[in-house]
Amino acid sequence: ASVWAVVGGTTLGREARAIGGALAAGDLEVARERLPHLCGRDPQSLDGPAMARAVVESVAENTSDAVVGALFWGAVAGVPGLVGFRAVNTLDAMVGHRSPRYRRFGWASARLDDLAGWPGARLTAALATVAGGNPRGAARAWRADASKHPSPNAGPVEASFAGALGVRLGGTLSYGGRVEHRPVLNGEGRTVEVADVERAVALSRRVTALTLAACVGGRLIADAVRHKKHGKRGNA
Repeated sequence: ASVWAVVGGTTLGREARAIGGALAAGDLEVARERLPHLCGRDPQSLDGPAMARAVVESVAENTSDAVVGALFWGAVAGVPGLVGFRAVNTLDAMVGHRSPRYRRFGWASARLDDLAGWPGARLTAALATVAGGNPRGAARAWRADASKHPSPNAGPVEASFAGALGVRLGGTLSYGGRVEHRPVLNGEGRTVEVADVERAVALSRRVTALTLAACVGGRLIADAVRHKKHGKRGNA
């Protein structure tokens, strides 16, 4: 029950597909209404292609934050680790952005979130490289562009997804009225299209399945090694 409470893979895919469906139907207003359910960008400032790019980037980043990172810490420390990771992630989402009111507290929560998310982000990027349709392109984009991103964890994830899908991510975006000009990830790729939303969701699901298999396998191996050690001590 705790796993389903904190792992948002199903919700992530559903929201992304809802926006993608609205974009495919040409209903930009519905897409703008639903976009805040997925990310914090200003929907009124985005046209159709920009919203499609925002959805793909959010699917990539949330695959790491809401799914892989939680499963990783669940495998390492059980339910407490899984719930603790989501608590840190939620705290950063609430107060991690800089503001006069939460500047010191928000900085600390953001750094803690960076530390907690570091292993999950690298695992997500590695599995996206393996599970995507273009492993060489994903690895190249990860290596060349990840460090350009202002987030140490979103960079590897978004770059690997961009390379795997063959699209360009990054560029100009707006948060809460503040415009940011982020570096382009996988500049050799093409512009994101509406159909890429479904491709990003499918890649996210493959990454989730591989993560689950790796975490379950890791726990089984760790338990087997632990039992073996205890058995040797008991025989001694």
